[in-house]
Amino acid sequence: MRPVLILTAGYGEGHNAAARGLHTACQQLGIESEIADPFTAMGASYDRSRRDYLWLINTAPHVWAFFFGLIDRFPLVEFSLPLLSRVEQQLAELLAEKQPRAVVSVYPAYSYLIAKLFPSGRPFTLHTVVTDSITINRVWHRAPSDTYIVANAATGDVMREQGVPAARIHELGFPVPPRFAADRPERPDPRDGARVLFMINAAKDTAPDVVARLLLMRRIHLTVTVGRDEELRARIEKAAAGRPIEIHGWTPHMPELLMTHHILIGKAGGAAVQETIAAQTPMLITQVVPGQEEGNAQLLFDHACGAHCPTPDALAGQIDWLFANGAREWRRWHDNIRALSRPDAALQIARFVSGR
Repeated sequence: MRPVLILTAGYGEGHNAAARGLHTACQQLGIESEIADPFTAMGASYDRSRRDYLWLINTAPHVWAFFFGLIDRFPLVEFSLPLLSRVEQQLAELLAEKQPRAVVSVYPAYSYLIAKLFPSGRPFTLHTVVTDSITINRVWHRAPSDTYIVANAATGDVMREQGVPAARIHELGFPVPPRFAADRPERPDPRDGARVLFMINAAKDTAPDVVARLLLMRRIHLTVTVGRDEELRARIEKAAAGRPIEIHGWTPHMPELLMTHHILIGKAGGAAVQETIAAQTPMLITQVVPGQEEGNAQLLFDHACGAHCPTPDALAGQIDWLFANGAREWRRWHDNIRALSRPDAALQIARFVSGR
C-alpha cells in the first residue's frame, strides 16, 4: 500500500507537533505513514534561519507582525521559490522514492513547491493542515491543495471569507496526540486546590518571577516544565526558595500533565493552545506573538476559557478568581473548553486523508 507522506518544517513547534500527532494516529490505525522535512537539504542555513525566526518572534514580535502582514498581502513565497531549489530537489526525490497515495502538508511552502513540480496534475492527493486559528495568513491557500483541514469552525469561516471554496475546507480539528482520546486520567477536585502547569517556552527571563509570585498563593500545586534547559531549572529552583514545586525537564508525558492539571500557563502557540483544548484545561496566556498567535488566543477568549495575563500579579489574581467560591468560575471555563475539545482529531484526519 502506498504511504501517507507528512511534510513538516521546524519554523515553530506547531508544525512539528501536528505532524507527530498525525503520524502517531496513522500508526495506531495501521496506516503506513512517514514524516519528512525537505528543508533539511538547506543544511546550516536552515538551522540559522530557524534560530533567526525564533529570535525575531521572541525579541521583536512587532517586526515579525510587519512581515506577517506582508506575506499575507503579497506573493512573497512565490517570489522566493528560486531560493528553495535544494528543498525542491529534496522534495522531488522524496516523492519519486515514496510514491505516496496522499501528501499532508503542515507547512504552507510545500503546496507551492508541489505546484511547481506537478504543473499538469499530481499522482497523489494533497491535504493542507492549517496549524493556526482565526488569524489565517493567505499564504496557506494561495497555492492549490485538494483540501484544507482546519481546527475549528471559526477558522473555516475566515478561510471561506478569504475565497477558499467551501467544499475544500474540512473542520476536522487539530491533530493532537491520540493519547488525549484514550482513557483520560482523573483530574483532582478543584475545591482541594488549584493544580497549575506552567510551561516555559518563551520569556525565560521573567519565568522565575512568575514562579516566586505563584508560590506565595495558598492551596496551589505548581508544576513547571523547563525542557532541556538546565540553567533555567536552576533559576526556577532558586526562585522556589525551598517551597514545594514539581519541575520537569523534557518529558513525553505532556498530555497526562495537561489532563491532570486545572490550568495551563504559557504562550499562545498553535500546538499549546490546541493541546490544552484537547485536554479540556483552561489556559492563562502570558505572551501572544502578533499575527499568527492572535487567533489562537482569540479562540480561547471568544469561548470564555482563557485569559491574557502578562504579569505575575495578573496570573495570581486570575487564579484566585477562578478558584474562589468552590472553583465556580473554573468549572464554567472547563465546561466551555470541553465544548471545543476534539481529542480524537488526529484519528479522524488520518482516516480522511488515507481514504479509510
